[in-house]
Amino acid sequence: MSEMMLALLGFATIIMIIVLLLRNVTVPAIAFIGVSTVTALILVLTGTFSIEEMGDFISAGVKGVHSTAALFIFSVLFFGIMSDVGMFDRIINALMKKVGNNVAGVAFMTCIIAMIGHLDGGGASTFLITIPAMLPVYKRLKMRPTTLLLICVTAMGVMNLMPWGGPTMRAASVLEIEANTLWMKLLPMQLVGIGIALFTAFFWGTVEKKRGAGENSALVLDESEEPEDTKETTSSEDLTRPKLFGFNVVWTLLIIAALVFLDVPSYYTFMVGCVVALLVNYPGAKLQGRIIKSHAGPALTMASTILAAGVFLGVLEDSEIMNQMAAVLASFIPQSMGRFLPLIIGVLSVPLTLLFCTDSYFYGLLPVLISVGNQFGVDPVHTAITMVVCRNCATFISPVVPATFLGVGLAGVEIKDHIKNSFFWIWGVSIVCLLSGLVLGVLTI
Repeated sequence: MSEMMLALLGFATIIMIIVLLLRNVTVPAIAFIGVSTVTALILVLTGTFSIEEMGDFISAGVKGVHSTAALFIFSVLFFGIMSDVGMFDRIINALMKKVGNNVAGVAFMTCIIAMIGHLDGGGASTFLITIPAMLPVYKRLKMRPTTLLLICVTAMGVMNLMPWGGPTMRAASVLEIEANTLWMKLLPMQLVGIGIALFTAFFWGTVEKKRGAGENSALVLDESEEPEDTKETTSSEDLTRPKLFGFNVVWTLLIIAALVFLDVPSYYTFMVGCVVALLVNYPGAKLQGRIIKSHAGPALTMASTILAAGVFLGVLEDSEIMNQMAAVLASFIPQSMGRFLPLIIGVLSVPLTLLFCTDSYFYGLLPVLISVGNQFGVDPVHTAITMVVCRNCATFISPVVPATFLGVGLAGVEIKDHIKNSFFWIWGVSIVCLLSGLVLGVLTI
């Protein structure tokens, strides 16, 4: 199969998956596995790759996301235990007494927590720190969880520009310069982005307030407001542990600190967290088993989705189809528009983020575009900056980024709703950042 045909097959595969997800035709796991399998069969039947090679690609793809799947399973269990023991209710009631019905204040708090949480550059850990803490507050104030995600991903996209963040390091390695050098060049655009992220929180907090959020919201959850499924779970035995509140808060803070500072797999941190939380709060195998089963549904659903996404990434990324897609896209840039390459790629970065994973975007597309730009005297650094800054804005709305599924899973939001709610706002944010680069002299034409 020719390079052009491989690229077209890759585009068709991704577009089909996005259409299936947005139209809610099937659950994400089935979409990823089904469409990827059809693509793999086409590659085998055309003699492009052997069955053994496709098996290796799929194995490599699943291996790349299995740690994220394990992380989701044990993080859901851990935070589920902390919810069962009543820790979040106590904290939320205290927060609500301070914030009251100040919807904008809650939105700002979300943005600040996400920014601080993303200082380590880890999307999964930021979602795990921010969403479980803020989602109950949003529910109490009748704010939409899609707004929580939008504020979160906007703040994370801006903070992901730090020199130790994956995209900045990847772009710097392609340019063969220090990541810190590249970061200092794009720092003015990041500062603008931070301002936009704070504005995002203010704007959408105002939108939520106009929708009626915060009105008639009780500061303390009444029994009459308790969800039916929670009543059923606790009817036979009260699972709250008010006397262990201090221990549970300290233990949760230790787990979060370990996520940020310890150089061990995040899923292992949550494994240890679950073990200690279960042994202390719910001694006895029977009760522990019941707690685990009560949280098995959402954990299994999202873990299967993440592993299925690994199949998709293996078929397209490890077969280098995404690199062929990058080359084809670059070839469509008209000669007369060559000197505007950084602006073109900056404007298109958000839609392209839905098609390319991080590695293929920076290691596949960036080198090709740099070589194209060299023909027109375009500074390679400028091309890299637009790709890093504008692409980062949309990182956590992309269905080819595993952490995205962690975020929507924790928030209880369908990925199609997350993309629909966030896409155009995030695209606007990226364009404003791009324009700020021109105004501030970071980019030149």
